[in-house]
Formats: sequence, C-alpha cells, structure tokens
Amino acid sequence: MALLLVALLGCGVAAAQHDATAPISLEAASSDFDYRNNTLVFRRVKITQGDLQVEAEEANATGLEFVNSQWTLRGNVRIKVPDGKLASDTATVSFKDNQIVRAEIRGKPASFEQRLKDGGQLAQGHAEAIEYDVGRSTVQLAGDAWLSDGQNEIRGRKLIYDIARQRVAANPGDTEPGGVKITINPKEPVDRKPPAPPAEAPPR
Repeated sequence: MALLLVALLGCGVAAAQHDATAPISLEAASSDFDYRNNTLVFRRVKITQGDLQVEAEEANATGLEFVNSQWTLRGNVRIKVPDGKLASDTATVSFKDNQIVRAEIRGKPASFEQRLKDGGQLAQGHAEAIEYDVGRSTVQLAGDAWLSDGQNEIRGRKLIYDIARQRVAANPGDTEPGGVKITINPKEPVDRKPPAPPAEAPPR
C-alpha cells in the first residue's frame, strides 16, 4: 500500500497547470537535416509550449513534426515545468497531437525542484531517472530517490510526486519493511521577545 505523505510536503495551493493548447516554438543555434534518413539534429536547442520549456546542447529527432514523435536530448538538459524545473544529462521528450506529453530524464543524478505555494519552501529531489507526465502533472523519481521540502526528507526506491496537489507517494505497492526512510527535522523555535518591564509610576 502506498505511503501517502501529505504532511511532508503539505497540500498547499494547487500549482499552475500547463496549457496544452499553446503553440510549440523551436529555437536552435544550428540544425542538420538528413533528407535520406529523415533525421534532424539541432544544437543549442530550446523548445517551448506555454509555460513548458526544454533546453539542451543537442537534440535528435525523426522529422520536424510534433504529431507523434520522440526527441532525444543530450548535454545540460533543462526542463522548465509549472513552478519548477528538472535537470539531467540526457532526456527523451515525447510529443503527441502537437503537445509535450512526457519527459524522461537520466543523470548522475537527475534532479527536480518546485517552489511550494504554501510557505514558499523549495521542494527538491534527485534520482537515477525522473519521468515527468504532463497530463497527470506528476514527477516519478526512480532509483535511489530522494525528496525534501527544505526541512524534512524522504528516501525510497520510487517516489511519485503530484505537482498540482503537492503530495508524494513512496514505494507504491511494496511490502518489504524498511524501504522508505523519512527524516523529520524539528523546526527552529520562534524567538520570543521578553516581556516589557512594567511602566514606572509617575512621581507624585
């Protein structure tokens, strides 16, 4: 049974939603189109759709279309998502019906962060592989996965983070004990000002 840790990251206010109807734009420093094999190579590429943005040193694709294709990105991959971002060495970005639907990133490690609406804390995570599902608005961290809200931490084989609801499920379906490790750090005490001394009575 999944361990649902609402207390770790809190419910907060729902994060911004991606506009899947926005047009897709592509910018690159250079491109190489192989007509015989119908392959494209872009260097210093940036792909944008609404508030989603993908950048990399190099991108390889089969045809310049976004109806149903996969793009392989390498080198300093940066993916901007609503209220957050992902970073890695390599990534595969999937397009369907002219929409960015999924991004799978790998690195040593791949990383993710999101600014929480409630309290302004920075949720951060890293793993061997991270999958961002645009439609479901979820980030799945797999392989030595770690996630923190800036104070508390959770580790597991797999962590599934719901961006919109700001909730995390750890090792869903696992039954082995000890697979999830949580560190809850005590909050710093709030400084309290000493009570003001009583006012002196006016002289008679």
